[in-house]
Amino acid sequence: MADEGGKRQPKYQSIADDLRGAIEAGDYGPGDRLPGENDLMSRYGVARMTARQAIGVLQNEGLTEARKGAGVYVRDFRPLRRQGISRLSAQQWGSGRSIWSADLGERNLEVDHVEVRENEVPERISPVLDVEPGSAVCVRSRRFVLDGKPVLLSTSYLPATLVAGSPILEEDTGPGGTYARLDDLGHKPVRFREEVRSRMPTQAEVDALRLSPGTPVVLICRTAFEEGGKPVEVNEMVLDSASYILEYAFDA
Repeated sequence: MADEGGKRQPKYQSIADDLRGAIEAGDYGPGDRLPGENDLMSRYGVARMTARQAIGVLQNEGLTEARKGAGVYVRDFRPLRRQGISRLSAQQWGSGRSIWSADLGERNLEVDHVEVRENEVPERISPVLDVEPGSAVCVRSRRFVLDGKPVLLSTSYLPATLVAGSPILEEDTGPGGTYARLDDLGHKPVRFREEVRSRMPTQAEVDALRLSPGTPVVLICRTAFEEGGKPVEVNEMVLDSASYILEYAFDA
């Protein structure tokens, strides 16, 4: 099979394309077992390594998952559509709802790990949060799990002097979360900025998010500003790229 440049496509890629097409057509649904290496070797007349590479392509794309001793299956997981703008509306957190509820519908997102501590501000965070190097910050680290699958690592940094004695220092910040509590403190967020990029994960991120081999992560750094332009929070997020669709809808 030739590509647009006239070069012949590797056989394993052609097989992966066939399998991907079958998944997209519904021939293999979520939870279905894909043909194994022996089946692919027989069907396409290829060596075991070629069949293994084809299966690996789909695993790297997040379409399939290997089950030890049972084969490779179509991943039974619906990506979460992250509403990048509406989720941060003051109508959302200001009414006591979590910003995450804008994304979920009827699905269940849980926080299975929360750590709150006071640390010296990291060097990379200091200029973004507009605090002096060496300043104390409140650090809130959380892991979010959707349908039993870890999908997000989130670490927030807030000036320690700003949030001292508030529920922001507790694991459960209460209705509306951190932004509602900032409003209670007189530092209501009125503007947000998000920066988005991607890279391959660290080993710690692979372990924490249970990522399939070759799956990249999406990095989102969000800064919340109060009236007058002063930053009140910086939130660094690491997302499993196979678990999210990032949606930004706004008027022209």
